[in-house]
Amino acid sequence: MENKRMKMVYRLLMTVFIATLVAGVATAQEAEAEVEADTGNDKDTLAKLGAGIALAGCGIGTGLAQGPIGAAAVGMIAEDGSKFGLALLFTVLPETIVLFGFLTLFLL
Repeated sequence: MENKRMKMVYRLLMTVFIATLVAGVATAQEAEAEVEADTGNDKDTLAKLGAGIALAGCGIGTGLAQGPIGAAAVGMIAEDGSKFGLALLFTVLPETIVLFGFLTLFLL
């Protein structure tokens, strides 16, 4: 039962991700057409699109990493409550990946 539910949630998340990606590409193409009509420069639009895709990948990777780490951290705290700080450190560690993704957006 649990395995079927996880598959359903995974399929739903992938469907939302693909729909968001398609909508982002369509919006970027519209913006690219407007930019070409105005200035003829499409490098900035493609750079922003690439940064958005990189940030989406960072978010998905972080989410996939934090799930098992969080479950293991809860188990570790349940056995020995004094290891809360270590569990928190390991849980927060993958979040730095998303911070690097945000950094690429701010550098553009």
